Amino acid sequence: MHVPSAPGRSALGSFPAFVFLQGSLYAAYGTVSPFLPSFLGERGLDPSEIGIVLAAGTLMRLVAGPLAGRIADRLDATRAVLAAGAAAAGFLAFATLLGHGFFALLFIGLAQAASLAALAPLADALTLAAIELAAIERGRAFGYGWVRGAGSAAFILATLLSGQAVAWAGLGSILVSSGLLFLLTALAASRVPAAPPPARPDGEGSAAPDLRGLLAAPLFRRVLVVAALVIGSHALHEAFAVIRWRAAGLEAGTISLLWSLAVLSEVVVFVLGGSWLLARLGTAGAAMLAAAAGILRWAIMATTVAVPMLALGQALHGFTFALLHLANMRLLADLVPGRGGATAQTLYATLGLGLANTVLTGLAGWLYGRYGAEAFWGMAALCACALPLAAGLRRPAPGAGARRA
Repeated sequence: MHVPSAPGRSALGSFPAFVFLQGSLYAAYGTVSPFLPSFLGERGLDPSEIGIVLAAGTLMRLVAGPLAGRIADRLDATRAVLAAGAAAAGFLAFATLLGHGFFALLFIGLAQAASLAALAPLADALTLAAIELAAIERGRAFGYGWVRGAGSAAFILATLLSGQAVAWAGLGSILVSSGLLFLLTALAASRVPAAPPPARPDGEGSAAPDLRGLLAAPLFRRVLVVAALVIGSHALHEAFAVIRWRAAGLEAGTISLLWSLAVLSEVVVFVLGGSWLLARLGTAGAAMLAAAAGILRWAIMATTVAVPMLALGQALHGFTFALLHLANMRLLADLVPGRGGATAQTLYATLGLGLANTVLTGLAGWLYGRYGAEAFWGMAALCACALPLAAGLRRPAPGAGARRA
């Protein structure tokens, strides 16, 4: 059965539109993320109040993300839900400029978190749907890694430019920039194909599985657990790597280069190496490589501050995050074909990434305070636990969707 992707536009030809979508979305994230705590402090919040606002936003995203994904699938309106959320995020960014004091900023922050919760997973759901449809229509498709890599590159560029903007125009500039970029994301969402892939000949993919059915699928649960262990293990690094490096006497320029190297390796794997590795290793092999790279990376962090070794560890980020993410996206696309993609993506982002990161970030302070750099051995242990589980992340047989898994 042939289903057109959008009036007058093929799924294969929509590649620039998806680059525009992911690029504007991650540029918006990159503009505001590094400086939001400082902005809240400038508006009169003390450190404990800043922590409450940020934590409350995290909890809101954990609840709102799956709800938005379910609504998108129920109404067959993934593109509309994405556009509405991005537009709301843009206007709420402007509203934040008017906020002063704890309760006003808490209320706006909760509304902003709800609007942001599902944006990235819904963008991924639309991208994967278009890739599948292009493969059916033309027998070939653009690569997800190229689209997601464009998002990562935009994040880097926006972070660098936002630092310059803050120095020139103050912290309020990040809300103006991010607001405009989120509105641009809403526009970009209107330019990508809205239709899901055609239904399978046997009926698979014609209806979205419910949450219970999706969570009952063994392969889906395994994807969540492996992502929680390997990608969640980054929480300690994100919170305390720079503190450890500064305490060891590394200069700010060196630290900046090390941090940039990790994101650069992510872009390289997304754009250049990830598809090649997946084709040769399969999803299980790629996930095992990601877990093994995590063991090595956190062992380096636990034992040395030698810059060459730290550079090697940072370069492994392309494997510990990007390669595993690519493998999981391919598994989710196979496991939940057609409708249901938004639900699967938001659950993956919430349970596999968000919840694990929230819990491990909460533990990071205690671990680092008690054990110092040796706390990274705990992160290596998480990756070691993921290694045998990753061996089971094999692509399902055709037609073996979530309702059959």
